[in-house]
Amino acid sequence: MIEHLPVLLVTVPIVAALLILLLGWHDSRFCYPLTLATILFQFAGGIALLIEVMREGTIHYYLGGWAPPLGIEFVIDTFNGYILPIVLLLALATAVYARRSVEKEIKPEKIVSFYVLFQLLVTGLVGMTITGDIFNLYVFLEISSIAAYTLIASSRKPRAYVAALNYLVLGSIAGGFVLLGIGNLYVATGTLNMADLARLLPASYGLATVHTAFLLLVIGFSIKVALFPLHLWLPDAYTEAPSAVTVLISTVMAKVSVYAMFRVIFSVFTTAYFVETVPVTELILFIAAVAIVAGAVLAIAQEDLKRMLAYSSVSQVGYIVFALGVANQIALEGGLLHILGHAVMKGCLFMVAGVIIYRLGTSSFSDLKGVAATMPVTCAAFALAGASMIGVPPTIGFASKYYLVLGALEAGHWVYAAVLLAGSLLAVGYIWRFIEVAYFSASSHHEGGDHHPAPGVREAPLSMLVPMVILSILCLVLGIFVDPLMKIVAPAVSLLLGGA
Repeated sequence: MIEHLPVLLVTVPIVAALLILLLGWHDSRFCYPLTLATILFQFAGGIALLIEVMREGTIHYYLGGWAPPLGIEFVIDTFNGYILPIVLLLALATAVYARRSVEKEIKPEKIVSFYVLFQLLVTGLVGMTITGDIFNLYVFLEISSIAAYTLIASSRKPRAYVAALNYLVLGSIAGGFVLLGIGNLYVATGTLNMADLARLLPASYGLATVHTAFLLLVIGFSIKVALFPLHLWLPDAYTEAPSAVTVLISTVMAKVSVYAMFRVIFSVFTTAYFVETVPVTELILFIAAVAIVAGAVLAIAQEDLKRMLAYSSVSQVGYIVFALGVANQIALEGGLLHILGHAVMKGCLFMVAGVIIYRLGTSSFSDLKGVAATMPVTCAAFALAGASMIGVPPTIGFASKYYLVLGALEAGHWVYAAVLLAGSLLAVGYIWRFIEVAYFSASSHHEGGDHHPAPGVREAPLSMLVPMVILSILCLVLGIFVDPLMKIVAPAVSLLLGGA
């Protein structure tokens, strides 16, 4: 079973998506359990593959028995072995959370197609994570992107259509850049297998084709990860999408796009190219630093909780790309930790926003006064994940930022280390906005305001609370037990820096 697991992680959910569609036509109640069961299977498979990789080393799976470079292969090494369970853990948490919020935020006739697309989105992302073929990576990127555009538009809000269209336009441009970049690489080397590319590229480092490929791929993935200033699609997409979709794209999709960017830059082009041949690390560092500050400042300026969290994602992506700019062992360990940390924190925070929308029908700060009195668990989860976002010890957010700062100092980037700390101070600004409104403002029905939380406002249903609380506790637990994590992260970084 384990030797066929890589291909099962992609084929089983595609079959499941078809089943959800067929059975859903008959009775829409089948959709949810089927989705949950499939993602549970994928999550268990992801864990099993990680354990196998840590024990036995890299797994190669040849599709149809054709050996690369002619055939397509799935490769699981320490890097994507680490990313895969993170992706599937959050997909699972979102699937559990989705049931009640979807009933409320999506029209009944769209529920079957919602779960079909949910399944396809996760499948595309899993495929992107495990493929060893760069063209295949593009194919899976498109599958997940098309599913994401449609899911954003599935909301009852009319503005969601505009948000989805913006994302569609920018996402298609990004996809075009990625595809052109891959085409240039193929012209230069005659292969699409990533390991093969890494072996053949050094001979062509001087070619304009290769420089163009690098530029196109980096820009394409920068739009996908919403790196400032290419983040213009993100705030609307995250704000207008149904809550469960926001959780999914802000955690899982954003992380896999970052993974793809790291994979192409480190495993295909290798450090020899972007540190020595075409030294772009300084530029990447500068853009990442601007992203950290600009994203946080924009977040502080928002009047809506979901929108504020959307802009904070722009800032947090800056931290992960920062590691790429420093490109040494310690900083990259921090970057990989931050991929996990940000997925867990942001998943929890967007779930809180979703729960508040579920109960109050709004996420505007002016309507959330005193909400902590009626929703104590929800607000406590926000406070814990928010503390991790700021980087309060002993949370996972502190651990990842600590490694990033150490890496920056080791590389002699004192100024940039200061920017990281400034980013944390700005994070206090936007996280505090919610804490202040929820805990320290009198609820508006005491002041005779128009918007008063109905007296019946209470905690959300258990199926929404449980995943949210688990993610908030993970923010703390992962930070305390960061040493076992480093046993996976450190080899993954060594693998990236070592090239193929």
